[in-house]
Amino acid sequence: MSQSPAAVPAGPAAPATVLVVEDEPSIADVLTIALRYHRFEVVTAGSVRQAAALLRELRPDVALLDVMLPDGDGRLLGRELRDLHPETAIVFLTARDAPAEIVGGLALGDDYITKPFNIDEVIARVRAVLRRTRPADFLPARPPLRHGDLELDESTYTVRRAGGAVELTPTEYALLRFLVRNAGTVVTKEQLLRHVWRFEHAAESTVVETYISYLRRKLDPLGPPLITTRRGIGYGLA
Repeated sequence: MSQSPAAVPAGPAAPATVLVVEDEPSIADVLTIALRYHRFEVVTAGSVRQAAALLRELRPDVALLDVMLPDGDGRLLGRELRDLHPETAIVFLTARDAPAEIVGGLALGDDYITKPFNIDEVIARVRAVLRRTRPADFLPARPPLRHGDLELDESTYTVRRAGGAVELTPTEYALLRFLVRNAGTVVTKEQLLRHVWRFEHAAESTVVETYISYLRRKLDPLGPPLITTRRGIGYGLA
């Protein structure tokens, strides 16, 4: 881990809350100090049990989750958090760096950072997921994105289809927004991995297919099938 002095960049208008679940006190302290320096509210937990208790009363904007915790697996905590607060962005922070571990983490969460990490990169990635979950804090008001009966409001992070609200996780929203912005074209799996997951070298990952399936399950009951597959190439919108 390394930290370099830098000017505090502009952040959310209202402080975003970051839940740090990390059992190594030195790492938790570094994360807490850096996040507070960058004007985030920080709540910490050193175990799955402590975090689960906090989540009964706390609705964090971002959760930084270690995977190897003394009383359980941080990925199971991530699933519980996703069910409880689907709008919370999940970033796994772990020493497990095998490709299968990274792919699995990306399928469940919104980002995956391996240890040892650079603290400036952690801050940058927290801000990146917040741009998806709290765009109104970073972007000026703009007209909703529309495609047929689909509407995405980038100021309030809401999605509607045929007048009905669609509840999406941060990654599902980012994926759908990229497809809408590129409506009329077929976007490749590699483009989606690069622009939605910021993942450069995961051609064999199944995370794109997994999230396309999630979107279809939520969008198709409200109208005709929307997302098309060009086998061997990528995806587009009908």
